Amino acid sequence: MVATSKIQNKIASVAKDVLFAPVYLYQGRKIKRDTVRLPEPNGERHGSVQLDHASNESAAQNKPALHIMIVGDSAAAGVGSETQQEALVGKLIPILQQQPTINEQFAVLNWSLQATTGHTSFDILRRLYIMPAPNEPIDVMILSVGVNDTTSSVAVNKWQQQIKDIIAIAQRKFGVRKLVFLSLPPMAQMPAIPAPLNNFVGAKASILDGILQQICRAHKNVTYMATDFPRMIAEHSNGTPIDIKVMFASDGFHPSSLMYGYWAQQLSELIVDLLDSSTH
Repeated sequence: MVATSKIQNKIASVAKDVLFAPVYLYQGRKIKRDTVRLPEPNGERHGSVQLDHASNESAAQNKPALHIMIVGDSAAAGVGSETQQEALVGKLIPILQQQPTINEQFAVLNWSLQATTGHTSFDILRRLYIMPAPNEPIDVMILSVGVNDTTSSVAVNKWQQQIKDIIAIAQRKFGVRKLVFLSLPPMAQMPAIPAPLNNFVGAKASILDGILQQICRAHKNVTYMATDFPRMIAEHSNGTPIDIKVMFASDGFHPSSLMYGYWAQQLSELIVDLLDSSTH
């Protein structure tokens, strides 16, 4: 009975999508035509920062460097912010710099950003193949991927294989010790995507996100981070209703600087936990 119900629901969903196909097509074209194209923010894309204890040279000599790389699409690149300081990497590095766990373990934090607007899982995989191997293994690589695969209607099996290939090259070529995939964003809630297209796109994103979770669970030292969107809203609203649009940039599609800040905070907590667990 349950199986029959699932089949019926699937048939109903397919029938609805066929019925709304012209609407989806029209809305998709309208979004591409009317949506403001925000540039990637200016700012440094790599750097090295001394950690607090490192002013003591004898202590610093006994500590390794922490190598962090952020790879991916426009969200990783910080689109929606004016500068990199207001974007994900610009918010993340100062938070990590202040973490006691990181200061205890490392002398220096080396970071780099390898991200480009529009990149799909295939583009990211190709980028990792082209990039030179690092001189030192990457301790933590953070991947933001999936939105462009959703909008380009990537085949599920292709998405699955390309995520596996990204994991393989990250671990083999870059020596990545901890690989973190960020969850796909709540695309159904993006102000730029109108109904009913938002539900269709949101459902596609959920399918890719579910596959991403499964792959992460199946691979050692690979973590899926479910971005806690309700927590962002709760922390910002402080019990007062807010307009969800404040979490998005002016294009209604990319994160705002506000969201990047909350996102960086959650990501920093995960990185600290991963580094803690690797030392025990």
